[in-house]
Amino acid sequence: MGLVVDTSALISFERAQTGWDRLFNERGDEVVVLPAIVLAELLVGVRLVGPRGLADHKRSSIDALLARVPLVDFDRDIAERWADLFSELSQRGELIPANDLQVAATAVHLDFGVLVGDRDEAHFRRIDGLWVEVAAS
Repeated sequence: MGLVVDTSALISFERAQTGWDRLFNERGDEVVVLPAIVLAELLVGVRLVGPRGLADHKRSSIDALLARVPLVDFDRDIAERWADLFSELSQRGELIPANDLQVAATAVHLDFGVLVGDRDEAHFRRIDGLWVEVAAS
């Protein structure tokens, strides 16, 4: 099985000061992908970080990550999964944040699990059949 990486997992690696390389060191040959919404969230961090040097460093880190991990666009098929999941969760009164729903829809479409941060993102577990793995701290 492959893994879709949530922003919370990348933040967890940053906080632990292990860097994003840890993601690859722990995964071996497992396929790891990045949803486009996660890239958008990372880019917001670049724009809000403050000092230009730190922003440049963050941008370089993102570019290095994208050189190693395929980016998965939010396309028609994933939009269909998103709508299915939104409908199911809405009917149960258990909606999750829209960006995380895009991450989950990507994982469901690819039949992958989701890697979340060490603080866990328990709301992903509301999605029936979705494998959620918590990044080790």
